[in-house]
Amino acid sequence: MNVLVINAGSSSLKYQLMNVETQEILAIGICEKVGSGDSFHKYGLGDAERLDETPLKDHDEAMALVIEALVDGPAKAVGSLSEIDAVGHRVVQGGQHYPVSTVIDEEAIEKITELSVLAPLHNPPALMGIHACRKHMPGVPMVAVFDTSFFQTLEPKAYMYPLPYELYEKHGVRKYGMHGTSHRYVSERAADVLGIPYGKARVITLHLGNGCSASAVKEGIAVDTSMGLTPLDGLMMGTRCGAIDPAIVPFVMECEGLDTNGVNNLMNKKSGLLGISGVSNDLRSVQEAAEAGNGRAALAIDMYAKAVKKYVGIYLAVMGGADGIVFTAGIGENSAMMREKILEGLEGLGIVLDAGKNALRGGERFISADDSPVKVMVIPTNEEYMIARDTFDLVSALSK
Repeated sequence: MNVLVINAGSSSLKYQLMNVETQEILAIGICEKVGSGDSFHKYGLGDAERLDETPLKDHDEAMALVIEALVDGPAKAVGSLSEIDAVGHRVVQGGQHYPVSTVIDEEAIEKITELSVLAPLHNPPALMGIHACRKHMPGVPMVAVFDTSFFQTLEPKAYMYPLPYELYEKHGVRKYGMHGTSHRYVSERAADVLGIPYGKARVITLHLGNGCSASAVKEGIAVDTSMGLTPLDGLMMGTRCGAIDPAIVPFVMECEGLDTNGVNNLMNKKSGLLGISGVSNDLRSVQEAAEAGNGRAALAIDMYAKAVKKYVGIYLAVMGGADGIVFTAGIGENSAMMREKILEGLEGLGIVLDAGKNALRGGERFISADDSPVKVMVIPTNEEYMIARDTFDLVSALSK
């Protein structure tokens, strides 16, 4: 089965066409700056990658262009649209309605729309992608795969906030978590690599990129995660502050004369690595500045590492230990410096890094010492495969 995976952002449409049985990637691409005058389409595999600058008014036009590229032109992947059997959509917020992925129908669209209040930056673009696909690929079954689904296994003691209970009953104020598709993939792979049945493994997963989250996965079940009602909670990130004293919010609003939109923008887009370093939200640039003697950049790196280290300790306590720790996503997979800083001083907890292994790059690998009681791994995430796999399973079940 060929599954087209769609990840729609507010001004982007990322896609990948995959044969699920063979895991072969047939096509990959992204439409960027959709809705602006300088939009472009980057697509193609390996050396055959192309970049076409073309005006794209909206996601509808972007989807039409994607389909044209898939079935025609120099980088076409299939002979006709009929060779695309299903479409899987990444949707950030599924709330409490969707503990698993679901086939997209009118009811699902209505629910995803309602849940936009919890993910105003993410669910509306996903809906634009869904509507565009339904228009240009009528009759093709489609599936929504939610970032939040993996964390619907959390117990109330893990997902509730110590606020008046009525806020949960009336408005759904609770921890939902994000990056669930990534955490699910790397925790499954970690169990395989460790040679432990997934239902018996205890894994701490660290998804570290511009957005960051940590999760505790015990016996195949997510038992805790760092992101909360929104992606703002938990770890320090590229531009997000992560967990802070809540009283800072009204204090800063009063001091700076900010309204709710202003303080929300400050915490989501002007904080984190960018806010502390004053240099960039990109760790590579911050590291270069720190190595050149920039004290604020060095502080940003130390704060980032400490925030992750704290969650490693928390999750060791929550699960009563761990069999493995996984680093994934852009920083987790590529920054040996950050991995070393995060794990520094944790030898007494059974976490022993091997500096030589940590310095190596590329692919799945152990970076802990051979005699480390807790194994540390780098596992590149593959959310697209998980979306395609869920889509395959649900669509296959429809035909039975």
